[in-house]
Amino acid sequence: MDKATAVRLLVVDDEPHIADLVATVARYEGWQAVTAGSGEAALRAAGDFHPDIVVLDLMLPDLDGFTVLDRLRGGGAMVPVVFLTARDGTADRVAGLTRGGDDYLVKPFSVEELMARLRAVLRRTTGPAWKRSVLKVADLVLDEDTREVRRGDRLVSLTPTEYELLRYLMRRSPTVLTKAQILDHVWEYDFGGRSNVVELVISHLRRKLDVDGAEPLIHTVRGVGYVLRLAPA
Repeated sequence: MDKATAVRLLVVDDEPHIADLVATVARYEGWQAVTAGSGEAALRAAGDFHPDIVVLDLMLPDLDGFTVLDRLRGGGAMVPVVFLTARDGTADRVAGLTRGGDDYLVKPFSVEELMARLRAVLRRTTGPAWKRSVLKVADLVLDEDTREVRRGDRLVSLTPTEYELLRYLMRRSPTVLTKAQILDHVWEYDFGGRSNVVELVISHLRRKLDVDGAEPLIHTVRGVGYVLRLAPA
């Protein structure tokens, strides 16, 4: 996705590590992303950046998220908004959606779930103009919107962990990834040396992908890690 067509995401949260994490993952997806740590900063950023979608924390140091949304709408900006908050009460959820929010996610949250929600909101609000995110390596195809994986004409059924590992390998192909990189990205926490879990999931993926004489796509690079690509001719 080039910069002319990349999704523009504004992340508004007064906790810098959260805002930066979401923005970093979005950029990894090929999106453009900027952050703001307050309501006033968010309104300025919205005017300058013209985002396609906004992640908006309800609890900000100056204006609350509802006020920010009201001002965006009052200024004519109909950009979709996904609320992000530590509040988990039903009343807050209803208030967020009735005030014009498009979705609502409670902290702590999975960044992968947030990105999936953002794609779903964009697909719903953009309609036919929304460009599907599809990864392809050789005859292996992964649709990030439907989470459907196919090897040639065959549909491949994967567990959530297998899907995330395969998605990471495909997004980084043909880069060789270390076990530590895979653990950090797929599991998002330290396994305390249990890196054999990567070997186990890789083995499961190979059994599901390399059937009926299909050419192996996941290769072990001894002393380094794993890579997904066609074998050199």
